[in-house]
Amino acid sequence: MMIPPVRLLIAGSHGRMGKAVATCAREDPRFRISAEINSNDSFPRALSQSDVSIDFTQPEATLPFVKASAHAGKPIVIGTTGHSYAVGPTLAQYARAIPIVFSPNFSTGVNVLFWLTRKAVEILGVDFDSEVIEMHHRHKRDIPSGTAARLEEILAEVHPSLCIPEKIEHSRQGVATATPYSKRKIGVHSLRGGDIVGEHTVIFAGGGERLELAHKASSRNTFALGSLQAAIWVLRQPAGLYSMQDVLGLLAR
Repeated sequence: MMIPPVRLLIAGSHGRMGKAVATCAREDPRFRISAEINSNDSFPRALSQSDVSIDFTQPEATLPFVKASAHAGKPIVIGTTGHSYAVGPTLAQYARAIPIVFSPNFSTGVNVLFWLTRKAVEILGVDFDSEVIEMHHRHKRDIPSGTAARLEEILAEVHPSLCIPEKIEHSRQGVATATPYSKRKIGVHSLRGGDIVGEHTVIFAGGGERLELAHKASSRNTFALGSLQAAIWVLRQPAGLYSMQDVLGLLAR
């Protein structure tokens, strides 16, 4: 028996990522694009015609869209970045009604980078300083990138004394002085230029050695394909707040 294609709503279809998702979805027989909307369009009608949504809009549009999705009982995949830290608890409330996948990056490689970063800092311990470097195209709005922000969180989660945001320093300036571990900070450096899709490097610098973990993306289709994978996965999940780590089986729930 033929399985009908998943009816996909793409929110933010005019953006770079929205266009990439649409291109990949049209080439995937598992999907049929039921609606393409943007920040000022009506959500309810589009949601009524869809099975699942992928959101690549703007931070201010995400929560209204999630609210409408929860009211309609439709799962959603959120790839929009640039939210404040306060968005997490609000999403968790809506996730009581529907399954939500919320991730700063849907690339398989980047999610392996998240996993490796956690393992590296657990093994290396407090004797290694941590720095994050990210570079994107000149049009990217959020600084640092959502991926870099997640890397910050992972580093701080393993060592709670490096709490967010007090222990995060974006770029460096002024006169450097020697500081004990309790006062050291995670350095985050953002570069913008050209048409770079996305590059992220985590540096662990210790006495006499340095470890670098890096990921470089050359196509937005990498992220689009990951979001489509998440859209298929979330349809089979109970209500809850998930990440791409869950989709890939990198986290034990």
